[in-house]
Amino acid sequence: MRLTGFQDRLAIVTGAAGGIGQALVAALHDAGAITVATDTSDAIAAGGFADSERVIWQPLDVTQEADAVVAGAEARFGPLRLGVHAAGVVSTLPLLEAGAQEWDRVIGINARGTFNVLTAFGRAMAAHGKGGSIVTVSSNAAGIPRMNMGVYAASKAAATMLTRCLGLELAAQGIRCNIVAPGSTLTPMQTGMWQDETGAARVIAGDGASFRAGIPLGKLATPQDIAAAAMYLLSEQAGHVTMTDLYVDGGATLRG
Repeated sequence: MRLTGFQDRLAIVTGAAGGIGQALVAALHDAGAITVATDTSDAIAAGGFADSERVIWQPLDVTQEADAVVAGAEARFGPLRLGVHAAGVVSTLPLLEAGAQEWDRVIGINARGTFNVLTAFGRAMAAHGKGGSIVTVSSNAAGIPRMNMGVYAASKAAATMLTRCLGLELAAQGIRCNIVAPGSTLTPMQTGMWQDETGAARVIAGDGASFRAGIPLGKLATPQDIAAAAMYLLSEQAGHVTMTDLYVDGGATLRG
């Protein structure tokens, strides 16, 4: 099945310099979309990203309002039809050690950032009255307790529910809002949590001491796996799918 609904349509991606974000930008480009790829100025500079004919890089700090970036993209390329929010940070501190500063940092990016970006996407799509599709990249940690990831899990649970509530509010206008919930994915965010070269094997096997199940499929996800799921939810083939939380974790959480 060939996914449709992308050709010459404006897409905006946050967190585009990250592993999943880059995979999403590549997938949208290949599908024919015009993509405004956003991330922090530092991340764009560090990655050496440059504009091309159909991919335009734009700095965006998601802890700030995103309406100006969306308006600028629409002024240049037409109405926003596709929005992907992939920006996020991880936290691996025990809750009793995290402190208010860590809470504010993670919630500010993962939860408030989701609010800022999704409401900007939603306002733009509602204003032009042509419908649209929004996908948030959340985490399977939003739906299952994790040792030493309480702040992160709470922030992603907030991002997930914000997306679903917005989907309910915008459904009558033909705007669909869905969530992709990755499990362990081969990105710098994941590998940065590993202590040595056995990190991948330990994640796949699971760890009973930390109440963490292994991955039944026996492998980590790739950024392209997550992008493919998001592309389906963005596409016309998912035209009757909204407020869905799609877990892409190799069965790690034993739920759908």
